[in-house]
Amino acid sequence: MRGQRGITHHIFSSIWSGVKGELNVIRNNSSWVIGDGKTINSWLDQWSDDKLINLLNIPEQLIIHLPNKLEYYIENQKWNIPEEIHQNFPNLRLLASKVTLPNQPTSDSLVWNHSDKGELSMKDAYTFKKHQSPKIPWAKCIWSKDIPPSKSLMVWRLMLNKLPTDENLKVRGCNLPSRCSLCLSQVETSFHLFFECPYATTLWNWLASLFNRSLYFNSIEDIWTLCERRMSPQSKVVTTAALVNLINVIWHARNQARFNDKKVHWRSSISCIIANTSLSGNLATATASSSISEFSFIKKFCVNIHPPKAPRIVEVIWHPPIHHWIKCNTDGASNSVTASSGGIFRDREANYLLGFAENVGQENAYFAQLSAAMRAIELAKMQNWMQLWLESDSSLVVKAFKNHALVPWKLRNRWRNCLRITHNMQFFATHIYREGNQCADILANLALNNDSLTVWPQMPSCISTAFARNKLGMSNFRFVNY
Repeated sequence: MRGQRGITHHIFSSIWSGVKGELNVIRNNSSWVIGDGKTINSWLDQWSDDKLINLLNIPEQLIIHLPNKLEYYIENQKWNIPEEIHQNFPNLRLLASKVTLPNQPTSDSLVWNHSDKGELSMKDAYTFKKHQSPKIPWAKCIWSKDIPPSKSLMVWRLMLNKLPTDENLKVRGCNLPSRCSLCLSQVETSFHLFFECPYATTLWNWLASLFNRSLYFNSIEDIWTLCERRMSPQSKVVTTAALVNLINVIWHARNQARFNDKKVHWRSSISCIIANTSLSGNLATATASSSISEFSFIKKFCVNIHPPKAPRIVEVIWHPPIHHWIKCNTDGASNSVTASSGGIFRDREANYLLGFAENVGQENAYFAQLSAAMRAIELAKMQNWMQLWLESDSSLVVKAFKNHALVPWKLRNRWRNCLRITHNMQFFATHIYREGNQCADILANLALNNDSLTVWPQMPSCISTAFARNKLGMSNFRFVNY
């Protein structure tokens, strides 16, 4: 590399010829985290949501007459858009205000858009370039640690239509007379052999009696709908193992009849299904529920019930801060559309001081949790509260204050600015279970339907009940499963 451009002359390298063809792909999927602005082209590089040439619809011939380095628009770590530039591009100041600048001079850094850390690792590159195959919903049902891989492999071949039935052998060029080896009356196809043959029908009817329901299959994929029902983990393991073993015994009976001239009675096949399913069910670590119907079903396969362990009951109490300190509880919320953050400040008498909520856009819950913590620090500085106790129900947020690598690159500048604020105050962060963080949780959820920052100098009525419980020192209980 020479500056921001790849070299054009020849070098002796076994990988450069392949890498240089991807340079444009890397640049188009990268963004700049602003430092001093000396490296970034204001108009052609992506340091905002998109390149300014695209956001402001600027003609390319106009760019050559404009200052191109971003440092020209930054003064004393603050945006300084010249008036003549503002008159030509009125939206530029608004776009710039949405991007946080560092409080102290640092170097610009180029980050990979598709990684939280901003680093382009070999794994990230492979994930980005690999062909995204459609997800197969039944794949996780077949491949289970509780089922022998040899049996899962046979079912996998069936689902992909790769078993050497007469139907598939004919497609491969083996034109042989075809007859089902089990019923001796129909042409052998995969669907007939496993679902329509009287031998297979007998086994499916037996399994249907255990489920206490009728089974109708229009395609091979329909059998996995039995695993989609609401059931306990152990019951799901038993159901999956029964389906896999049932298909295996049909294939075994077919091979015995065709190649060894031996007929396997259907009762022997049922015994084999029960024995193999019992092995999987008993060795599994999954737990059962208290349902009588599931208890009866599992016992039909001679599987011992694995009851769940009794949960550990944890008492959760919100504690006020010590004298002269301010405590802020923060939380984040997200749905499929947007995310939001919220928080509440209280003093040593548990009196309400300030509350806030803010929509952070189309982000995840962790992003919202970090945004809530940063907004709390910024508001504390504005209020001149220099002894701050931050409490969050996200343990990752608490760890982020010691491990900055946990912070996504999109928040990097703002996070560093907040850390500098905390260095000038008495500050610490702790974790609390969500049962003790209900006030902040309610405020965060309020902002899911708002677009801007909302600050409540007076306590909103929606948190009055949870606030009163905290102030009175009333307990909440958390049930922790082992």
